[in-house]
Formats: sequence, structure tokens, C-alpha cells
Amino acid sequence: MVVGAGMVGAACALYAARAGLDVVVVDRGPVAGGTTGAGEGNLLVSDKEPGPELRLALLSARLWSDLAEELGGTIEYEPKGGLVVATTPEAFTALRDLAADQRAAGVETVTVDAARLPELEPYVAPGLAGGVHYPQDAQVMPTLAAAHLVRASGARLETGRTVTRVLRGADGGVRGVRTDRGDISAPAVVNAAGTWGAEVAALAGVHLPVLPRRGFVLVTEPLPRRVRHKVYAAGYVADVASDSAALQTSPVVEGTAAGPVLIGASRERVGFDRSFALPVVRALAAGATRLFPFLAQVRVMRAYLGFRPYMPDHLPAVGPDPRVPGLFHACGHEGAGIGLATGTGHLIAQALAGKTPDLDLTPFRPDRFPEEAAP
Repeated sequence: MVVGAGMVGAACALYAARAGLDVVVVDRGPVAGGTTGAGEGNLLVSDKEPGPELRLALLSARLWSDLAEELGGTIEYEPKGGLVVATTPEAFTALRDLAADQRAAGVETVTVDAARLPELEPYVAPGLAGGVHYPQDAQVMPTLAAAHLVRASGARLETGRTVTRVLRGADGGVRGVRTDRGDISAPAVVNAAGTWGAEVAALAGVHLPVLPRRGFVLVTEPLPRRVRHKVYAAGYVADVASDSAALQTSPVVEGTAAGPVLIGASRERVGFDRSFALPVVRALAAGATRLFPFLAQVRVMRAYLGFRPYMPDHLPAVGPDPRVPGLFHACGHEGAGIGLATGTGHLIAQALAGKTPDLDLTPFRPDRFPEEAAP
């Protein structure tokens, strides 16, 4: 059983079903009704330093490419690549150093001098110091992709059904879940509840320190394709890795197949506060126009927000929970859940089937945090 019908839950369902398991997906809302539906659909390797998360991202990128070939255009997979730009010579040097480390870890990188930036992005602002092109970065339409992965899995889907307890037997092992509409029996439960992963873990009697990290996205009116890649400033990588609860914004701009341009990115830990924050939206707009001056004349159709599932060490919880036999976790991916979903689902399916996972799950152990840590 998978608790959560976002992208990660959908991928867990797909790969578990393909491993020969019977799968039920339960969610209190609709498919992609949480963080997935508020995401941009990024499938990125560019924003990850060498280490466990990058290895998971590279595995996921290969699996996303395979799914795109299998599912055709239904998920709006677009392998458009990413372009990270530096505003100062010092930032460009640091960006090149990071790219060299990433390249040694298996990432495709192409250094782009300032004079060549307009070849990749004709409308980018002048005066930038240079950038790095990441051909492996891609994008999907997140709600479509999640729905099609659930459909392709053939899993039984139970939406509008709230899990209120993880049922455990006399031996402490999982035997199903209790919901507001009755019990569902299952020998294994996968916690794929994203930002609400701490709540589901608590229903099983274990601690998992997932916290919400709020972010806004601006959506412009439909435009002819002027932004060819996902383009962001080098400071975005530092913001992703930051432990600060305070507001951070760094410009992230990308076009979509449908025409609108998506503008981010903000991060702040304010709980589940859904209040509209005009200063944040203004900061996003200002950052975007610094990267692409033409956007100053473009109308924003809407702004929306979502909550990323933040973990203190910036790594998700992926794999079996040794504290509760039969409980597995697949949550806490922060803003990378859509990109990391396929690899996560693949690894969870291997663990469920009793196989040795393709990646070492030790860095992602769900019990790696002190029990006394604040939830």
C-alpha cells in the first residue's frame, strides 16, 4: 500500500506493480493534490552537488527518459536542458568548479562563456559573466505525469480517503491502515505523503522530521517560445542547500510547452501558512526581469504556492524503517521530488521485493535522526 498520490507515490505504485506486487494507493485528496500539483515539474541534475542525492538524480533521469519514450507525449516530457548563469567573475569560477565535480560524478556539463550565452538564450540579460549548460535537465507536466504513472501502474486508487492510523500486529509489524472509511489490509505500507510525511510516520509510532518549506511560483500569459532552457542564477544552488528558515529568493525562469513562462524560486519555513505574500512575489518578478529584461512588459496571469517537504540534512527518507517491520518511507525530497520520483519508486520496489537496491540506501535511512529532535 502506498499512502500519497503525488508524484513519488505514483512512481512507487508503478514500479511496485511492475515488480509483481498488488498495489493500493490511498490519498485524502486527489491525485497530485498536494506538493506535486504546485510544482514546476523539474527533473534536475544541475542543482545537486556530488553525493547520494546526485546519484539518485542520475538514476531518476535515466528512468524518466525511459518512461517518456514509453508514454509518449502524455506527460509533456521536455528534455530542454538547464542553463545556470553567473553574474560575477567570482561566481562563474565557483560555478565552473562545481561543474567539474559534477562532471566527475557523471553529469554532462558544458561551460559557456559570456559571449556565447545569447546563442543558448537570445533574450538573456547582457553583462553576465558566463554559465554552465546541463543537457540532462528536463521537465514534465507534474499533474499529468502523476496521473499517467498511477494509470500505468494499474494500482487500485482510493482518493478522498484519510489514513488515521497505521495498523500493527502483535509482533509490531505493519498489517495495513485504518482510514475514515474503514480498514485496508496490507503487509507493507509506503509513506509517500510528501510534506505530510511526518504525520504518516507518527501514525505508525515513529519520528520523521519532515517540515514544510513554502515557495511561490508566478505564471505569465502565454508567449512565443523565448526562454529555451530552465535558466537560473548560480545562487539558487546555495538557497536549496541552506538551513535557514528565513525567506530566500533566487531567479529561476523557464518556458513551457503550453506557452506561459514559470518564475520562481522562493523558500521560507513558515509552517503551513497559505497567506499570499506580495513582497515575495515582487522579489520573484524583480529577479526574473534581471535575467530576462523582456519580462518587464509581460503580464502575470496568476501566482500560486506550495510546500516542499524539507528534511534537516536535505536528503529524503527512502527505504525500509527498521523500527517498524513492513513500513517504508519515500518522502522528504524537498523541491526535487518530481525529479527524484522515478529513482525513489524503483528503489522502493526493489526493497519491497526483497532485492538489493541499485543504490546504497544508507544515506537515506529514515531512522538517521535523533528521536528527541523537534518534529
